[in-house]
Amino acid sequence: MEHTWKALLLFIFLCNNGYTHANDCVPREFATGIVCVCNATYCDDTPDSNPRIPENGTLYWYVSSKSGLRLNLSQARFNSCKASSYAPILTVDPSKRYQTIFGFGGAFTDATGINIRNLSQAAQDQIMRTYYGRNGSRYSLGRIPIGGTDFSTRPYTYDDSPGDVSLQYFSLAPEDYNYKIPFIKRAIELNPDVKFVSSAWSAPAWMKINDRINGLFGFLEKRYYGTYVDYLIKFLEEYKKHGIDIWGITTGNEPLNAFVPFDRLNDMGWTPSTVSEWIADYAGPMLENSEFNRTKILILDDQIFEIPLVPELVFRNQKAKHYISGTAVHWYFDRFFPSLLLDDTHNLSPDKFILMTEACTGAGFLNILKVALGSWERAQEYVLSIIEYMNHWGIGWIDWNLVLNKAGGPNWINNNVDAPIIVNPETDEFFKQPMYYALKHFSRFVERGSVRIDLNNNLSNVESTAFVTPSNEVVVVLYNRNNKEEDVVLKDPNNGSVCLKLLPYSINTIIYAQ
Repeated sequence: MEHTWKALLLFIFLCNNGYTHANDCVPREFATGIVCVCNATYCDDTPDSNPRIPENGTLYWYVSSKSGLRLNLSQARFNSCKASSYAPILTVDPSKRYQTIFGFGGAFTDATGINIRNLSQAAQDQIMRTYYGRNGSRYSLGRIPIGGTDFSTRPYTYDDSPGDVSLQYFSLAPEDYNYKIPFIKRAIELNPDVKFVSSAWSAPAWMKINDRINGLFGFLEKRYYGTYVDYLIKFLEEYKKHGIDIWGITTGNEPLNAFVPFDRLNDMGWTPSTVSEWIADYAGPMLENSEFNRTKILILDDQIFEIPLVPELVFRNQKAKHYISGTAVHWYFDRFFPSLLLDDTHNLSPDKFILMTEACTGAGFLNILKVALGSWERAQEYVLSIIEYMNHWGIGWIDWNLVLNKAGGPNWINNNVDAPIIVNPETDEFFKQPMYYALKHFSRFVERGSVRIDLNNNLSNVESTAFVTPSNEVVVVLYNRNNKEEDVVLKDPNNGSVCLKLLPYSINTIIYAQ
């Protein structure tokens, strides 16, 4: 149930208290929280015309909060306040540097394209600018499924003709032409530096021992190891014809699902020994000898509890290790396992990166409410996960579906979930959820090539991470997970100290010149 009058009062309150800029959030309240409403002619944004840093000694401070602020901007100065002797100090140390950040983004699923197409052309373009535009989230990554996923309206691959080992019947699907390629090309227009990672959920069923696109023990038959690489290369060729270069390709989405009884997800199973053999003797050398020899190979593309064991077992095959660039991780079991596993994976082979390639809320049996419009709790899950991955060697964080409908679909097995943007085609609107802003607090300001730096923080209620950008700006992200204000002092050895009052349940991005 909507509470439009409450949302209007909130909007007036925000405007009267100085929380405005060129295009503010138009709030709408639902039973589960506040969304920002966009349509064909209006959407809140963060104007590129704002100067990044006006002068040394000054900082920008962007705040989003459970109470309704959405990337609201204010300024402060170092050494302009007297901190309480009891205020905790968070110390930035730009001299201690860690991994280089590659980017943030979301997935171009069939469901994403279907839902965007349910809006007017102007509203469609508004969504794309919201994610990939300079005034939007400035996403720099995108994930492209190779064939269908559960977030399709049907199960399919690019060659469903049994026994077609020459792949003469290989062809992209109508879904590629209607729901993926047009929006991927628009993302490239908005951000020419965007990079794409692709994952197949399954090989064609006839290449698998169970002859199904899903189901138990759906492993790739060894006699088709080379054929399957040819299949993937054909995908790379077809997308390149449309001006879409694929930066990286994973060994397959969530191979562990093939070991789960009654799981209906599209899947294809690997063991560490079979995937290492496939990479060493087929995928690695065949890609290297093709025009796609710069395409990265990422292993795992599955849950955190499988690391560092799976990479360790795969890397024992030195030939396979040579061809592997990094490990792709999904977030769904992160709450049950320590992030130290990410450190162990990094320490296992520091030259191999870690990339989080899929996250969403509303998944699983415990989430009865698939779409919770305006849920701040789900935004909190996002921001805490991103901070955790950044602080434990992750080079990026990729969301799942960019756009879904109010039911969290479509999904051919009814595995509906939530998304940062939800469409409302009846009124040609879309809703930007708090999850959208949680991601934007990073993607908008932590550009590719930024380096994570040290941030000493002993507070239990304030999570934090920090970076230096290629333009030599410091970006600090703080999340107050407490239900009361937190007074903190941010200290930088080159600039001094600044007092910050963090609102309850608030995301804070602070930017200043180093």
